[in-house]
Amino acid sequence: MGDFSSIRNYAPHFARGLDAVGADLERYAALLRKWQAVQNLVSRETLDLVWQRHFADSLQVLPLLRGSDKFFLDLGSGGGFPALPLAIATKGSERRFILVEPTARKVSFLRTVARELALDVTVIGRRSDQIDSRETGVPDVITSRALAALPQLCSWMEPFFGTETRAILHKGREHVEELAESDALWSYDVVTTSSDTDPGGVILTLSQLRRKSQL
Repeated sequence: MGDFSSIRNYAPHFARGLDAVGADLERYAALLRKWQAVQNLVSRETLDLVWQRHFADSLQVLPLLRGSDKFFLDLGSGGGFPALPLAIATKGSERRFILVEPTARKVSFLRTVARELALDVTVIGRRSDQIDSRETGVPDVITSRALAALPQLCSWMEPFFGTETRAILHKGREHVEELAESDALWSYDVVTTSSDTDPGGVILTLSQLRRKSQL
């Protein structure tokens, strides 16, 4: 059985009951372990800590969401974090997710999870800079975890940003330095929230993202 205690605090934000969400996360964890044998989806040392290091870490985004957040774009999805746990937690709601991941085996894994768990998820098997934003539409929320440093991430996100779009990003201890580097190139409003799962980490919420050269 999964460690439901690690996700219990986020249950008020689930679209379904804790047991239903937990059961789907258990199926996700089983698929993750199966596919890990042929594709490195998460670091080996975190595979046995998947509930805390990956599921709870992803679900801490839920309290930061608005009721109007319906369309999510996840960049560099890898093993599916944070987008797939969010899709599982909000399954049956109006929320839909597009996951962007260029590695073919990871794309196959993400599509398998989405299919077997009947999630409202579309997976695009390309890099974000190979996608015309007209293909996706304007997201309410852009998510990304462990993809790139913030200055580069801003460059990849900016084409998809609308006036109401927010980026909700997992960042580690280096977030102060990354923000300082980004401030030289980018204009944005930012809210920093301490991570529930990483003592040195934060969740950055960015809005009104624009290149300073455009101002």
